This record gives sequence, structure tokens and C-alpha cells, in this order.
Amino acid sequence: MLHVSQSRRVELWGGIECSVVRIGSAFRNQVVETGHDVRLNDLSLIADLGIRTVRYPVIWETISPRCPHLADWAWHDARISRMRQLSLEPIVGLVHHGSGPDYARLLGGNFAEGLALHAASVAERYPWVTWYTPVNEPLTTARFSALYGLWQPHLRDENAFFRAVVEQCIATVMAMSAITSVNAHAKLIQTEDIGRIFSTPSLKQQADYENERRWLSLDLLCGHVDSHHPFYSTLIEAGVTESELAYLRDRGPVIDVIGMNHYLTSDRYLDERLPLFPPERHGGNGRESYADIEAFRADLPDADLGPAARLAEVWTRYHLPIAVTEVHNGAPPGDQVKWLMEVWKAAHELQSLGADVRAVTVWSIFGAMDWDSLLTEENGQYECGVFDVRGTDLVPTLMADAVRALTTAGKWDHPVLSEPGWWQRAERIYTNLKS
Repeated sequence: MLHVSQSRRVELWGGIECSVVRIGSAFRNQVVETGHDVRLNDLSLIADLGIRTVRYPVIWETISPRCPHLADWAWHDARISRMRQLSLEPIVGLVHHGSGPDYARLLGGNFAEGLALHAASVAERYPWVTWYTPVNEPLTTARFSALYGLWQPHLRDENAFFRAVVEQCIATVMAMSAITSVNAHAKLIQTEDIGRIFSTPSLKQQADYENERRWLSLDLLCGHVDSHHPFYSTLIEAGVTESELAYLRDRGPVIDVIGMNHYLTSDRYLDERLPLFPPERHGGNGRESYADIEAFRADLPDADLGPAARLAEVWTRYHLPIAVTEVHNGAPPGDQVKWLMEVWKAAHELQSLGADVRAVTVWSIFGAMDWDSLLTEENGQYECGVFDVRGTDLVPTLMADAVRALTTAGKWDHPVLSEPGWWQRAERIYTNLKS
């Protein structure tokens, strides 16, 4: 089982990009697009890196795509069995940015019940599995699917967004209840992308609003959303019922470990001076127009940005065990390892101050496809990970060297680390924003 050792060593976990996202009537499956679906030996490669805990998909949409009572377990049986042979402990994900199979509806009243049935089936089939993430990043998924309209149900409606967050949190609680009825020792690692919004003074109200909203899924699952919560009235006005909020409040906190995901795109900066930015950065809230850019590209204090600052915020707010559950940088391997080591250092620094930081997770071990468009375009835009899968044989990248060193010695040094990553260099800042 996962635990904090007496030496409180931060562990290095692994994960594969496993999103199954419905766009229109089509599904995109990252396990298939990166070729992991046909490479059973991938699991041996993970074990050879020294990784012992892996975020791994047992995705609802892939097992019961047409009918909840018709399930094909063959692929997963082979992989989960192989993981046991290799002493790899899975953190099983059940929905990863998805809205369920064709017969499920995220906002149609059957998502939570359907996921709970799937969860019970998974627990019965793999009773030795302890750790679960029923719904990956519920708030982030709700933003992309119900607020920005990129994924099913393709809505751009704030009320729908709030209902989608609550529905996924209810689904998480119901799924864990179904799992623990089979395996009383099962635990929940709840992931969420955590960033912070920065802005010009005139957009402070929008930044404050989003900075409070970013906690909503974790607050719901921790039982913090009562009548005094800043978003309670907003949720009721959006169509969420008092009984739904009471259901979550009375069962929280249900989280055993908070899985903080943080990317170079997670921290944002809002600026109303549109001519300073490319048109593709322009957006708004329906009342004000502004550019929305990566905060690293604005002239902001470094200490306010990045994984160390966000980890500290999560610990201060919840005081629950934390793992960084996704570390990936869609960049050349040199910048990938610099980002990994920055997160690794941040986790150890916070742990040294008394926080319960369990692990850092190397994400997208076999890379990711088309995330530059959030999967909305099929351009074959591949981002490599610990391995580059584009050739006949998988090729270890510099990340593989770093991972092996961290799993064995807990540290890694290399000449590439003597130079800052792109997000630390002066040229990253938009010219017109420099002091």
C-alpha cells in the first residue's frame, strides 16, 4: 500500500496519458493514439525505470461502450495481471476527461449512477487494487466540456459548468461507495489541475472570482460547501439542488490524497490591453474583453508562479496528503527534465516544512497526441515523454535517465540543468510587458 515511510521520502510515480474524450460523435483515445494499446511490454519498461506506482486506466468508455451490461475486460485483464507480476501498484482511473459512453449523459441524470455500476464491476474484478481516481480533474473537465464547449456535451454555459462539476463529484462519491462496498480498504486519490489567475488591476475581480472557483471540486469532496461557501448561492441558482449539496457535504471529506496537477499553462494572466497580444489569446467573460496568457509570459515575480507556490496553497487550504499526479512539459527533453526537477525540488521543499507530500508523478510516459489543440484537431502533433514512441522501437529520452536516478538515489544531476528552462528565461516575457 502507498504510505509515507519513516524517512518521508518523496516517491516517484508514473502515469500514461489515457484521456478518452468525446468530441461530437467521435471518441479520442490517447492509449490508442500513442500505441500503448498494442504494447504489453510497456509495463516492463515502466518497471525497469524503478517506478512502483502507476496511474493506469480502466476506463468506463472502453469497457462498456455500448451497454452497461456488456463488458469486454480482456485488454485490462492482461495489463492488470501483468502489473501484479511486475509488482506495479495501479492507481486506477475510471473516467479521464470523459463524459461516459454513448448511453451516458454528463448532465442527463445517469452519469453518476452509471459510473458507480462500472466502479463496482472494477472492484469486483480486481479486488487487490487499493487506489482509485474515479473522475480525473472534474472541474477542469467541466470547464472544457460545459463552459468552453470543446468536448461533450459541447456547452458554453456557466450554469451547465457548475452542474457538471457537482455531477462529477457526486459520481466520485457514489463510485467510491460502490468500490468500498467490495473492498473496504480502497482509497481515493482525487486529481485536479491547480493554477492561479493573475491580472491587471482592472481585472482583479475576474481573477479573484476564478481563484476562488478553482477550489470548487475539492471543496465539494471535502464537505466544505455549506450555505456559507462563496459559491453556494451560485450553485443553487445554476440548478444544483440543496439535497445534492447536502449529499456531498455530509459525506466529506472523502479524499485520502489530493492529486495536484500543474502545468506550465496552469497559471494564467489576464490583461485588457488586447493590442499587446496575438488575436488567438483574446477572450473575455461576456462583459469584458481581455487576453488570457500563460502567467510565465508576463512580468511577474517568480516566487508567485509554479509548482512550489501552488503546492503550498493546496497544503494550506486542506492539510491533506498531497501527490503531484501529473508532471509533463510538451517541450524538447532538455526542458522536460528541467520541469521535472523543478517540481521534484518543490515537493521536497514543502515536505521539509512539514507538509505531507507523498509523490511526484511522471506523466505521459509514452507521450501525448494533439494536446496543443486540447484534442480538438487531429494533426498528429506528438509530445514525447520518458519514451519516444514514433519509431519501430521505443527510444528512451533524457527523461528516462532522470527517472531512473530519482527512483534509486532520489536525486539527479546533469549538465543540462545548469541552464534555465524557457519559462525561466527573460525572452519568455511578451516584449510589451517587460518592466
